[in-house]
Amino acid sequence: MADFGLGEYEQTGLGLLVYVNTARCCAKELALLPRQTCPEHRHPPVSAANPGKEETFRCRWGTVYLYVPGTRTARPHARAPRGREAWYTVWHESRCGRAINIPSHQTPGTGSRPDPAARFVSEFSTQSLDEKDIFTDPEIQRFTKVTA
Repeated sequence: MADFGLGEYEQTGLGLLVYVNTARCCAKELALLPRQTCPEHRHPPVSAANPGKEETFRCRWGTVYLYVPGTRTARPHARAPRGREAWYTVWHESRCGRAINIPSHQTPGTGSRPDPAARFVSEFSTQSLDEKDIFTDPEIQRFTKVTA
């Protein structure tokens, strides 16, 4: 369970289960509450041999929208959390149905509709180096702190 150091899990957070994360591939399950967002971020190049994480998402249950660079969607389904609107800058909406591929370097942000149940998404990607992610919101704390 990640709240990204904001203490606002129900608005900005993510439930996460990592199955495998090797030098070549990664597989995760993601869970989002209604109206919960995963904060806008990107996966930058790591080295000459590693151009950054490439991801494919498949929505298993519920409805999830991904926001990527492109023309702003006139009426997006998701909303930025109150007080954090300035850090949600990418508003080209794609519905996460069968599968969506996010090339490296793109800035994905996720959001969920105001339905009464959580969303479940499978993520398949190249190696996940979460510590290298760059978040738009400067208050995001990337490293996990365990609290009692």
